[in-house]
Amino acid sequence: MLKAFVSIVSRWPLRVHYWFADWMLYPLMYHIIRYRRKLVEKNLKNSFPEKPAAERQKIAKDFYHQFCYTVVESLYGYRCPDEEMRKRVVFKGMEEANRLIASAGGGIFMLAHFGNWEWMASVQQWVSPGVTELNVYRKQKNQSMDELMLSIRGKRGGACVEKQRILREMVRYRNEKKPVTIGLLSDQKPRPEVTKTWVEFLHQETGFLDGGEVLGKKFGYPVFYAYITRSERGYYQADMRVLAADPTSTADGEITTAYARMLEKNIHEQPFMWLWSHNRWKWSRNKAQ
Repeated sequence: MLKAFVSIVSRWPLRVHYWFADWMLYPLMYHIIRYRRKLVEKNLKNSFPEKPAAERQKIAKDFYHQFCYTVVESLYGYRCPDEEMRKRVVFKGMEEANRLIASAGGGIFMLAHFGNWEWMASVQQWVSPGVTELNVYRKQKNQSMDELMLSIRGKRGGACVEKQRILREMVRYRNEKKPVTIGLLSDQKPRPEVTKTWVEFLHQETGFLDGGEVLGKKFGYPVFYAYITRSERGYYQADMRVLAADPTSTADGEITTAYARMLEKNIHEQPFMWLWSHNRWKWSRNKAQ
């Protein structure tokens, strides 16, 4: 039922999706339901103590608009032609990225909940022919939602792999001598007892997932950060910046810290683009002790 509904809604012109986002979804989320308003305001206050309250409030409102756009854009993307998607999400730096990936036999893309992260799966259209994009995801409890997510993210030719299976899949691709890239949303909160890398991030001591670093070192794959900007509504640019061309030569935590610094810079440039409704600082370092 859910998939059939999305199939119908995805046929709407994008301008209709945006009308719905601005005049229906945004008022519902921001004014009526007040979806995680207190958490968003708290996160912004702690992250930007130097900004006046009025500026933080504007960032919050812009964030809710962007969040609503991400929802409707993802629905539209279900049927968006590949040619149009290549215009809406342009990946820069892919010539160098593809060269490093070809040399190593694979690559790691460390992504974030920034801009429209669902559309980032379209990187499959930009990697060299013969390279498979595997997107790590967490299985949803609701089966219908899980099937829908897999369907939407698999539209561009990549494949979704549960995080528990990604290591096994990477070994299989390497043994079969098939080049592969791994997409990881690396800004989620890890449990404090397993967190190895803590960084002063947006004025707060923050734990970061180190899966991208660990996999890069284990397989010798170059690690990249997708530096995302939005030129206008519905148009994004993802600049693939090298975090480590040879991860095996880096110190422990070096790549993860570099990722955190790059993400922080990205956030400062367009703060409304990050997912402020995520309870990112739920756990502190002290709880790991």
